[in-house]
This record gives sequence, structure tokens and C-alpha cells, in this order.
Amino acid sequence: MLFSLIGLAVAVLGNTHSVAASHNDVEGLYSLVQRRIPAHAGAFTFKLSSGNSSNVTDTFTLSDQISATTQAGGAKILVECSTISACARGLYTYVTEFGGVDIWWTGSRLNELPSELPSVGQPVTRSSLVPYRYHFNTVTFSYTAAFYNFDDWSLLLDWLALRGVNLPLAWVGNEYILVQVFREAGLSDADIATFLSGPAFQAWNRFGNIQASWGGDLPEQWINDQFALQKQIISRMVELGMTPVLPSFTGFVPRAMHTLYPNASIVNGSQWNGFTIQYTNDSFLEPFDPLFSTLQTSFISKQVAAYGNVSHVYTLDQYNENSPYSGDTSYLANVTAATFASLRAADPQAVWLMQGWLFYSDSTFWTTERVEAYLGGVPGNDSMIILDLYSEAQPQWQRLNSYFGKQWIWCELHDYGGNMGFEGNFENVTTQPIKALATPGNSMVGMGLTMEGQEGNEIIYDVLLDQAWSSTPLNRTAYISAWASRRYNVPDLPTAALEAWEILGATVYNNQDVTTQSTVKSILELSPSITGLVNRTGTHSTKLFYDTNTTIVPALKLLLQARQEASALSNIPEFQYDVVDVTRQLLANRFIDLYTSLIDTFSSTSSSSSAVSAAGAPLLALLQDLDSVLLTDTHFLLARWISAARNWTHGDNATYAAYLEYNARNQVTLWGPRGEVNDYASKQWGGLVGTYYVQRWETFVGYLAGSKENATVYNVSAVADMMLDIGLRWDSEVWGQTKNQTWGTVSSTWDVVQQLVERWA
Repeated sequence: MLFSLIGLAVAVLGNTHSVAASHNDVEGLYSLVQRRIPAHAGAFTFKLSSGNSSNVTDTFTLSDQISATTQAGGAKILVECSTISACARGLYTYVTEFGGVDIWWTGSRLNELPSELPSVGQPVTRSSLVPYRYHFNTVTFSYTAAFYNFDDWSLLLDWLALRGVNLPLAWVGNEYILVQVFREAGLSDADIATFLSGPAFQAWNRFGNIQASWGGDLPEQWINDQFALQKQIISRMVELGMTPVLPSFTGFVPRAMHTLYPNASIVNGSQWNGFTIQYTNDSFLEPFDPLFSTLQTSFISKQVAAYGNVSHVYTLDQYNENSPYSGDTSYLANVTAATFASLRAADPQAVWLMQGWLFYSDSTFWTTERVEAYLGGVPGNDSMIILDLYSEAQPQWQRLNSYFGKQWIWCELHDYGGNMGFEGNFENVTTQPIKALATPGNSMVGMGLTMEGQEGNEIIYDVLLDQAWSSTPLNRTAYISAWASRRYNVPDLPTAALEAWEILGATVYNNQDVTTQSTVKSILELSPSITGLVNRTGTHSTKLFYDTNTTIVPALKLLLQARQEASALSNIPEFQYDVVDVTRQLLANRFIDLYTSLIDTFSSTSSSSSAVSAAGAPLLALLQDLDSVLLTDTHFLLARWISAARNWTHGDNATYAAYLEYNARNQVTLWGPRGEVNDYASKQWGGLVGTYYVQRWETFVGYLAGSKENATVYNVSAVADMMLDIGLRWDSEVWGQTKNQTWGTVSSTWDVVQQLVERWA
């Protein structure tokens, strides 16, 4: 049944590669090998097969090159494929399944391939389950990649290409094109400056949720540097066989456009997340106004001139957490009809890609009737791709009749704001996409990752991208064992390491609690309060769905046992990362009981001020312990995030550096000038815990003790004001100017972890 649907997909899509410009040069793959596996640069041959343009799936075949299987360096490997992306996936299959190495968010270990390459033996042929493997949420460009340089992008793009991603979003540099369009339309730089948002918040400006930049106007240097970076990103995406999903003109415009074009149809969007009018209620140029098409053509033509004719897929989200001007179905259909007409006027082969988040987040407005009208305004089913953004927990494709025939992609969202708590549902992401694809009449054409931030839980994202190349659900036990073996690539890997991951795989990554289907947020990252922190459910759940003592504790002890049995593990960056991560989760979980004890003590009518202080002491000690272990690994450092931001000044502008640092600090704390999205993008990072969360909880414990001593009633507003004041002051600081604020790691991971296991396990 499953593969009988491929014919339907072909009918829906036509030529799956029509969305990209013709690109049949495999040189990018040889560059990847040279970049990541230089010792075996001559060992791989890539060959694109011909006559496969009608095949909706990507296919590769691995085999040994007959001419040289016994020469120095081991076997020579031939990768034959239908597309460049398939060749990249074929290479990945070889290095992982035959070579036992992998590439991670923490770095590439592909250079650790055996010096004598193993032969393939019987040729291996595989095909993708779906034509598109998608990656990125619009907000990932702010939560994770806001301050990426090209080295960061190079690692991530190689990670994507090897895993078979062929349709990545490409937002970087959007502001440069947009500024040129607005200038051409007659807007002054001052007009534009009141519209563009800061470097850490551009995603929501692109969505039309916010406008302007608190902390100062967006510098032109930032705009120019990001444009230069985008040129590098686009070039690399294309040479790796990916079709970049490019920005387009969305309709959100500076307020001065009202004055400059008084007869244009411009309406104001809705207020977003409590921001004041200065920063929200974006102006929206209606798509059926002739000016919209003019600006769209200007935008896309300038983009083509900058990057080349590399794609026909354009991202365009008009109502992401932003209410339409009217709910009338005719109005909604006219909006999309005119929007699509503007895209096709600029690019006759344009395909509109949009996030389907709005249909879930505002399901009361987006009734079936309204969604059908909105999508129906776009003619043809192959002219649009909808990301079913949260398929693993809140799929909308079923409610919306497979998006009424429009193409859609099954997506895993999972992570909100780059939160770091362990969670995953292995069974869901391996079975549900296959079931969806097998549903009669469905128009599913892809699988993809749409996490808001890439911060931990890497295994659960690998699973979905690997499932996109298997027609049957991946076996959890076998998969996790192979994954851990590659991750800890040492001779004779102790079974204790695999046992640790078996425990995690069967528990924290096999979550069956339907109320907690996303990363679990630690309450230590939330603004202190006497109520409302524990056992939250939903997209920012704080509820633990597993028993720490039978999951995290034994897993951590087994990892440490494995290190005792194989000292080489100490030198594996991913092993150190995982030990720190599991220790982090242990302490985050222990914090809950300490917090509960503090609140119980405070709530007791017989307790004293000293009793409250005593109950708060272990909670504060745990935060210091957590900070100490996070400071031992570079991937858990606040300083890394701040340094990445400040480095964009190229070291020669203190004012600009302070602006960038403020953006970086504000995003992970107050998220807004007055805490409008407070703690949404919170992180457990060394330095952030020690200088921010410790300060908030110390103040909170002190307030509770003082309330007892003075017999005063707990004042919610007073506590909130204290926390806001802490946030405002902290966001304005400069890292490194206070004692003990270093830019690098401190202490040995192993010494610190051993002490903490004895204390908290």
C-alpha cells in the first residue's frame, strides 16, 4: 500500500526537481569529502544516474569499485544516485553503517573513518520515502543561528546534506533585500529603521509579530554582513544538492508606508504577546493592492540577482500568531489568490511554502471552512507546500482533510525556544509519518524538522531524518545501540555505555504521556513564584513523565562506569557532552523536590524565617553545583553565545558589541524590553545559571524569609517587580567585566561530575 502511493505523489508533484534550478554538478560532494574526510579524499566516486527525472523519490546505490579494492587505503567506494542529495545520503550510509563514524552538532567525526576502508560487498540500494526532507523553523534562525558564522553554518549544512535534507529554509540576509525594496519604494532609512528588529529577534519581524528594535536601531553593518553570509550559505546549499527555500515579500511594511501611499490598502495586524504599540501591530499591505505585486517583483528580482536562479520555493507566512483583518471566507480566498499571483508574476514557477502553525495555535479562528477558503485561493495542488508544523503531537492534516489536496510535510517540532530538557517519542516519529503516507487520498510529500531551537536531544531528530529513508518503522533498540556506538567511537566500547542509552531510549525518548510532547522545561529557569511552576503541561511542560531514580541516575552511573572501563571515552567530545547533559538533567529534576520543600515550609503557619532560609539553602547550593558542571563544557556556556554575538563587530566597535550582547542576553531572559515573553528561550548554560538564575532564586528565598519575619502577605506584584528589575540590570551588563566571568571552560568535567553524583544521585 505504502509504495503504491508513490504514483500519486508523482501525479501531485510532477517532476520533483522542478522547484530548483538545474544543478547536476557533483563537485560539491567531493568538496564535502575533502572537508570532512581528507585522508580518504580519493576513495569515493559519485555518479549521477540519468533518465530518473520522473521518479519522485531519491535513490542511491553503494558498491565497491571493481578496479581497486585492495590498494592502500582499503576499498574504493562508488555512490550512484538519482540526485546530489541522494548521493550525500549514500555517503552518509557508508560512513555510518560501514565506517562506524558520524557527524554531530558538536562536530564532525567523519575523519575517524578506519585507515583501511571496509568494502561494501553486496551493493546497497535505498530510496527515500518522500520526495522532500525539510529542515528549519523560521524562529530557528533566531533561537539557534542568530549569531552563526560560516564555520557554524558549514557544519550544520554538512549535517543536513548527509542526512538527506534537500529542502532547507534560508532566511539569512533577508533584511538586505528588504531594505533595497523599501528604499526603491521611496521609504527613507529613518522610516525603515523604525520597522526592522534586532539581530536576536528578526524571526518575529519577518512573521509580522513585532517591529522596531529595543536597545537601538538595527545597524547597517549587521545587515550587510548577514547578506554576505547568505551568499555563502546559498552557494553551499546548492552545491550539496539542496533547494533553498527563499524569503519573499510578505506584505509587512513600515508605518510610513501609510503616508507615502495614502490610497494603498494597508491594515494593522494584531497585538502580539503584550508588546506595546511601539513594537507590535505591524502594518500589512493587502495582497490585492497593486503595490503588493510591485514590491514582490522587486524583492524576488533583487534576490535572483544576488543569489542566482537557485530555487522556485518561497516561504511566506501572513498570519503566524497574527489575526487576519477579516474572517470572511471570500476575503481570505482573495488574500491567497492575490499573494500567489504576485509570486507567479515574479517567478512563473513559484511554489508557496507556509508554516501551518496558525491552524493549530489559533484553531478557534481557523475553522475548517476558513482554512479551505484560504488554501483554495491558490490554484492547483502543486503550487503550495504546507508544513504540518507539530505533527508529532498536534497534527492538523487530519482535521483539515490533508490540507484539501495541497502538498504538505509531516514535521517534528518538539523544541520550543531552544529549551533543553530531555524528551522524545521514538514510536511516534517512526510510525506516524508512515501511517500518514499510507492514508488514502493524502497529499503528504515530505518529512522534516521544524524545531524552534537546536539545543540537545539530538537523537530524536536523527530518528526522523533516518525514518525518511525506511519504509518500515525503525527498531528502537537496534537504532539506539548503533547510534550510541557511532557517537562513542572507541575500540571495544563498554556495554555499560549502550545500557545507559537503552535506559534513556526506553524512557525519556519513549514518552507516551500525551500532555508532555515536547522538551521539558526546568522550573529553575522560570521566574520564581509560590504557585504555577510544577507539573505544567502543554508546549512548555514542566511535568516529569519518568522516574529520575530509575532513568537518569542509572544512565549517568553507567556512562561513568563505561569511562572507567575505557579511558579513551574521556577524549570523545560527544561523550563528555552527554555526561554533562545527563548530569544537568539530574540536577534540574532534583530542583523540583527542593523547591517543593521550600514552598511547603513557607506555607506552614508554624515555620519561621530561619526555617525558610534553611529550606532555601540546598536549592541555592544545587544551582551553584549545576553552574559548576555546565562550565566544564564549551557547548553549555553562556559566554559562547555572547561571544558569537560580539564577534560580528570584527573586534573594532565597542558600542556595536554592547548592542549585540544586549540582544543575546535579552533573548534568553526577558525576551522583550519589559519581559513580554519572559523565560521563553531560557537555557541551562554555565554562567547564565550562576549569574542570573541564582540571583533570582536568592532574591526569592530572601523575600520569603523576610515575609515570615515581618508577618507580611506574599505580594505577587512585588516579586514580579523584583524579578523584572534583576532582568533589566542583567541584560545591560557586559560579560567578563565581573569577577569569575571567563570566556572558556573551567575545571575538569570528570572531577565535577563525580562529586555531583555522590551528592545528588
